[in-house]
Amino acid sequence: MNPKSSFHRSTPAKLSRRDFLALVWKGLLALSGALGLIGLARFLGYQSEPTPPSRFDLGPPETYPPDSVTLLPHARAVLFRKGNEFRALSLVCTHLGCTVELQANGFACPCHGSRFDLEGQVRQGPANQPLRTLRLEVNAQGHLSLSTD
Repeated sequence: MNPKSSFHRSTPAKLSRRDFLALVWKGLLALSGALGLIGLARFLGYQSEPTPPSRFDLGPPETYPPDSVTLLPHARAVLFRKGNEFRALSLVCTHLGCTVELQANGFACPCHGSRFDLEGQVRQGPANQPLRTLRLEVNAQGHLSLSTD
């Protein structure tokens, strides 16, 4: 029996510095490519927020007492009833879109300090446009219908 032929022990090949750096470089390239593809897939599969409704059924007009002011937070609006007349204003500040707050003498924007009177006209900037007047209609069921578009 020849000891050399029956049992051959091989020594592991040494990895040169150049080969090691090439292996690390290829691994980093593969990892960055995979992360880039994952990011691209997430970007292309993005689901935006659903569009908020632009029409709101406010119920029968009798629900609102004469000479009342009713906040409609779901519509970001305020409803005024004076006698039998209805009027609605948007609560969206014309400066940068924050929701204004109803106060005793008008509206105030908590974000940048704009102030509006009860008619929606600008009393103090930085807003330079009045609050939007919203369209009100009576629908087929006899309910008030508010349109914010």
